[in-house]
Amino acid sequence: MEMNLLHAPQVADAILGNEMFTHYDRPRIANLCERAGLLQRALDHYEDIADIKRVVVHTNVLNPEWLVTFFSKLTTEQTLACLNEMLRVNIRQNLQVAVQIATKYSDILGPVKLIEMFESFKSFEGLYYYLGSVVNLSEDPEVHFKYIQAATRTGQIREVERICRESNFYNAEKVKNFLKEAKLQDQLPLIIVCDRFDFVHDLVLYLYQNGLTSSIEVYVQRVNSARTPQVIGGLLDVDCDETTIKNLLASVTGNFPIDELVEEVEKRNRLKLVLPWLEAKIAQGSQDPAVFNALAKIYIDSNNNPEAFLKENNLYDPLTVGKYCEKRDPYLAFIAYAKGFCDDELIAITNDNAMFKHQARYLVKRRRLELWQQVLVSDNLHRRQLIDQVTATAVPESTDPDDLIDQVTATAVPESTDPDDVSVTVKAFMAADLPIELIEMLEKIILEPSPFSDNKNLQNLMLLTAIRAEKGKVVGYINKLNNYDSGEIAKIAVDHGLYEEAFTIYKKYDQHVLAIDVLVGDIASIERGLDFANKINKPEVWSRLAKAQLDGLRIRDAIDSYIKAEDPSNFHEVIEIANRAGKHEDLVRYLQMARKSLREPKIDTELAYAYAKTDRLHDMEDFLSMTNVADILDVGEKCFNDELYQAAKLLFSSISNWARLATTLIYLGENQAAVESARKAGNTQVWKQVHEACIEKAEFRLAQICGLSVIVHAEELPGLIKRYEKRGYFDEVLQLLEAGLSLERAHMGIFTELSVLYSRYRPEKLMEHLKLFVSRINIPKVLKAAEQAHLWPELVYLYVKYDEYDNAALAMMEHSPDAWEHNQFKEVVVKVANVEIYYKALVFYLQEQPNLLNDLLTALVFYLQEQPNLLNDLLTVLTPRIDHSRVVRMFSGKDNDNVPLIKPYLISVQQLNIETVNDAYNELLIDEEDYKTLRDSIDSFDNFNTMALARKLEQHELLEFRRLAAHLYKHELLEFRRLAAHLYKKNNRWEESLSLSKQDKLYKDAILTASVSGSTEVAEELLSYFVDIGNKECFAAMLYACFDLLRPDIVMELSWHNGLNDFYTPYQIQIQRQTLEKLAALEKEVKEQSKKTQNREQQEAEQPIINPGGFGNQRMITAGPGMGAAPPVYPNGLNGGMHPQMTGYGF
Repeated sequence: MEMNLLHAPQVADAILGNEMFTHYDRPRIANLCERAGLLQRALDHYEDIADIKRVVVHTNVLNPEWLVTFFSKLTTEQTLACLNEMLRVNIRQNLQVAVQIATKYSDILGPVKLIEMFESFKSFEGLYYYLGSVVNLSEDPEVHFKYIQAATRTGQIREVERICRESNFYNAEKVKNFLKEAKLQDQLPLIIVCDRFDFVHDLVLYLYQNGLTSSIEVYVQRVNSARTPQVIGGLLDVDCDETTIKNLLASVTGNFPIDELVEEVEKRNRLKLVLPWLEAKIAQGSQDPAVFNALAKIYIDSNNNPEAFLKENNLYDPLTVGKYCEKRDPYLAFIAYAKGFCDDELIAITNDNAMFKHQARYLVKRRRLELWQQVLVSDNLHRRQLIDQVTATAVPESTDPDDLIDQVTATAVPESTDPDDVSVTVKAFMAADLPIELIEMLEKIILEPSPFSDNKNLQNLMLLTAIRAEKGKVVGYINKLNNYDSGEIAKIAVDHGLYEEAFTIYKKYDQHVLAIDVLVGDIASIERGLDFANKINKPEVWSRLAKAQLDGLRIRDAIDSYIKAEDPSNFHEVIEIANRAGKHEDLVRYLQMARKSLREPKIDTELAYAYAKTDRLHDMEDFLSMTNVADILDVGEKCFNDELYQAAKLLFSSISNWARLATTLIYLGENQAAVESARKAGNTQVWKQVHEACIEKAEFRLAQICGLSVIVHAEELPGLIKRYEKRGYFDEVLQLLEAGLSLERAHMGIFTELSVLYSRYRPEKLMEHLKLFVSRINIPKVLKAAEQAHLWPELVYLYVKYDEYDNAALAMMEHSPDAWEHNQFKEVVVKVANVEIYYKALVFYLQEQPNLLNDLLTALVFYLQEQPNLLNDLLTVLTPRIDHSRVVRMFSGKDNDNVPLIKPYLISVQQLNIETVNDAYNELLIDEEDYKTLRDSIDSFDNFNTMALARKLEQHELLEFRRLAAHLYKHELLEFRRLAAHLYKKNNRWEESLSLSKQDKLYKDAILTASVSGSTEVAEELLSYFVDIGNKECFAAMLYACFDLLRPDIVMELSWHNGLNDFYTPYQIQIQRQTLEKLAALEKEVKEQSKKTQNREQQEAEQPIINPGGFGNQRMITAGPGMGAAPPVYPNGLNGGMHPQMTGYGF
């Protein structure tokens, strides 16, 4: 690197650019790069900030883009130090690059520090270009201010204007002061700032004091004409000449708020100043209210006929002008407020100035209830005067709190001829709850001659108000007035308790029904009502009187009145009250009258019932024979419930209701006729009722006739049977059901219930009945009945028919004296689902335990005593499903051994080779001393307890049994020892395993154990053992089985010492063969490795050190493998100006 940097800097630059070396002295190389003029490489290697600052100032020889990127490697402090150094050394040369660096890393370095840096060198140009790139993205007020400052000092006035107009982040006060101090030729930036942030007064003051009136014109003409009022105000504050102000105002062509202009000049008492301008605006056709507001104010101040202007002109704002006039002339304010309907303001000004007459007239003409409500409130101090002005013609001087009301009643209403004015005023008085004042006003309007004397609405209002407030005057008004709504007034009088007044109104206008309604309803005088009805004698009056009498429970009088009125309309209530009071005689008279005009089912029905209640059966028969619309069934039911059976009989007979007739006849004791009626009715409920009556009277023949019609309905059958059983009529109910069996409609319930009754009262008939009709009965129900009656054969029979074989078998065993039969039990037991029943059956057949008789003899077993020959027959049947070991345990108890009883069964199942069966059968053969069969059993079936059998045979007195025992011992011990050896082998305990195998001479097992062990010592020890005992065959077998474990020298020594060469020779041959094969394979591998080594050495020797063509083909320094693209071609055939160097290879 040093050599190239000293003699070939371009090569060194290429080496550093390709980053070929990483481990070298970087400071030394950096210093050499700086000397060689490779400043970029020097900066890449320098780490000391002093060195970096010394090199970085030479920006004229550094790539600007590279330099900007280089600064990303430096810290904030280093970057600022380098920038300061660059500006200090040569600010003209380095300023542009410094601005680029500051712009790119502004967020990291911070605008504050960068601004301070540029300002420290007084480089406003650099500051302007730097801030220009960041100001649009910054929200820092200081950044925006510094940018404005820098742009101003660099003469960038258009940019100052732009930032002042668009930026929202600078400090307006600070910028304004700066621009004032800067004294720019163009004041537009200052104007923009002051306009945006409302510094208009300061602006005008500054411009006027500095003689910049033209800038003021520019402001209001070009920038913002809407600020003209503030500008005029400011000029007035600095005592500007009026001519100048007028000219300025006339020169403004844009629109601006005129009311603000008026306010500005009005505050300074210079309103007349704008009069020429206002007149010019009017001449131009302006209709802006502000113009006319200002003109009105000027006319008012100058007293230039203001009243006419206010009344005639319609373009000014009444509220604004009224406010202006309040302190100057209240009447002018009243005119303005009245013209603009400014109600609140008008009321306030008239109250304050005691102008109640004007207020009253305005209120009457205004016709607004809300406004009346506002002035007629009780806390209005001037309410009384207002009312007087409304109702009277003169206003006395008064300080009464009700001044306002006085004014209303005194002036406004008498002057008015418009009905709407009066109507609204009256409504307002009503709404304000001023009845006394309202009556006073109405008396003046109605009772005295006026256009409203015959006004119906006002007369109604006067009466209504009197009813509410002056009840003593109502009668007088009723007699004096004739044009009012009598019906409504009378109703309201009733509502307010003025009943006599209401009666007077109704009587005056011949409204008789309403009049008597007041008498009997409100005054509650039936006697006066009766006198009035007799006097008037009209049906509607009698009807109303009758209703009142009925409400007072004067039933006879009410019915008489209804008859006089010939009014049947209220028949529902009359019927209800008369029935409740038991006035059936009077009710008959009323209903007979009602039938003349009405054909109502209710009337005819109640008439028939009244005939029955009064026992007028002949009249009832005549009534029934005539055409009627009565509900005869309903009447009949009522009579039946009231125990009027004769009347009910007539009624039910007339409509052929045989069902209810049959029931009625029962209560009359006519049973035969009741049965005939029931037959005609054909109704089950009727049959039931007649049947119950027949049972009650013990008429069993008739009861059976009825019962046969009832039992065909299954839901009725249980209740019928209970009625018979409750009275003890058992034979009768049995006869009834037996008779029902032959019915065409006989159902399962009849057969089932008969079975239940047989089980209770005739058990001897049950079995026969079951066998005949078992398919037609409900077996579960009969099962329950049979169990309750302890009918065990029938119970078993039903279980079998119901496929409940488990319960059948259990029942036969539990109740064997009555229910057990062997063939049946054998057929049942094979069909049971619960296998446990098999074992219960075996116990049942095996044991007898009389001590359990108190437990219903549940375990009584008699088969062994009575018929033991059937036991094996049973076992044969059970064989396919039972557990044979459990059967053997059951029969081989300690106290009683019953195994001999099942010997045939044991023989039949021994072929399954079950240990328990084999043990039991072998013990049985020992007991029988049948040693030949025992030997056959032992040889044929090996699953038994050998040692137990051997011990038992050893103790037997017969020689053959003892021989069998010896055979078993030998056989068993040897196998057990073999098993032990096998277990030792599986647990890697080779010595114990071999010891047992050698002890029992199980040499094959010993050889296998040695082979499996994988131990040379174990195998050689066993080989020596075979040599010691002279077993040459086992010696040869060991050589074969443990070929890989035995060491050849040990085998050779043993065979030589013990003369076993003939047995050793095969092993020796195999060893020789294996050795030769290994040597051949090793020789082959060595040759192949040697050949590979020779080939590699030959290839290395033949390969040239330098590629053909020398260095012209490829230069490893600059374009070696993996080092990037080839270097550039230089002129003159030189490698970047480097002369060829000596390589030492002869080229």
